[in-house]
Amino acid sequence: MPNHTTVSVHFVPGDGEELDRTLALSSSEPVWRLPADRYRAEAAERQYRPEWTWVAEDGDGGLLARALWWGQSDSAHPLALDCLSVADEVPAAERATLAAALLSAGHQSFRDAGAAAPPLYNLLQLPGGWHADAAYATAVAWRREAAQRAGLTVEVERLQFEWTPDAGLPDAPGRLEFRPEPDDEVFLAAMLRVAAGTLDAHTLESEQSQGAESTARESLAFYLDRPGLREWWRLAYTPDGALAGLAIPSATPYHRNVGYLGVVPELRGRGYVTEILAAITRFHAADGAERITATTDLANRPMAAAFERAGYRNTEVRLIFSAPIG
Repeated sequence: MPNHTTVSVHFVPGDGEELDRTLALSSSEPVWRLPADRYRAEAAERQYRPEWTWVAEDGDGGLLARALWWGQSDSAHPLALDCLSVADEVPAAERATLAAALLSAGHQSFRDAGAAAPPLYNLLQLPGGWHADAAYATAVAWRREAAQRAGLTVEVERLQFEWTPDAGLPDAPGRLEFRPEPDDEVFLAAMLRVAAGTLDAHTLESEQSQGAESTARESLAFYLDRPGLREWWRLAYTPDGALAGLAIPSATPYHRNVGYLGVVPELRGRGYVTEILAAITRFHAADGAERITATTDLANRPMAAAFERAGYRNTEVRLIFSAPIG
């Protein structure tokens, strides 16, 4: 057993023996871990970087834990913690404390570099029903505790969905007209209307902290910064010209994404969300998309049902840990 009395926490150089050793860290826990070849491929695109790759070592130089943060190629700061692993030899009772120290050191470094808030932590690829699986529940428990100790005290469970061509295309929208709207302020006004009464936990928290308009502006800025194109966005109107909702087809660095959609409160319950989702899906498919992803909170059953009707299947559960807003 390595000497745990003294623990050194630091970031890893971009190449060489220390990076090789970091990427070779293994664990028997069932949660997803980032493969070394994917790290290297995305590091070449600056999505993983040395200053975002942190490890904890014991007093004898043994590798105890690693934390791998991710961002877009042009990100000034990391956007998310992608992978948090502790070596099997670390006693279960010590894992949360060790991981919390690792996360806190990374967060402080990011603050020193000008980040306004610590990146969220995406705990990826949990299976449905993971709560009842002892191995998964144990692996989640110490990660949850570490995240909370490091200031990521807001937790949301989300469902990840995926559409592929073998699911078939949803029916084409028949009642709504979709129009481009190049004016961001007009789009912002529509976002404010569809956000009223939302079931999205992050939006609710943000609105309570900083108000509806600031929240909508952050959402607008977020989607403008995604790899998807602004000209994809549409407002949806009823035949009599009333605003029904909006559609923001988007993308990640890996594949097409549903992005953002919503229906104005006074027109909910008429099936318009199904038409808007169908329009986004058909748009991406017409452009050759072989995979379209989407997420929604576990508590947002109406949206999950809409995805299922459109041929999307639930592929994983994610736990999102983030710092309180404001």
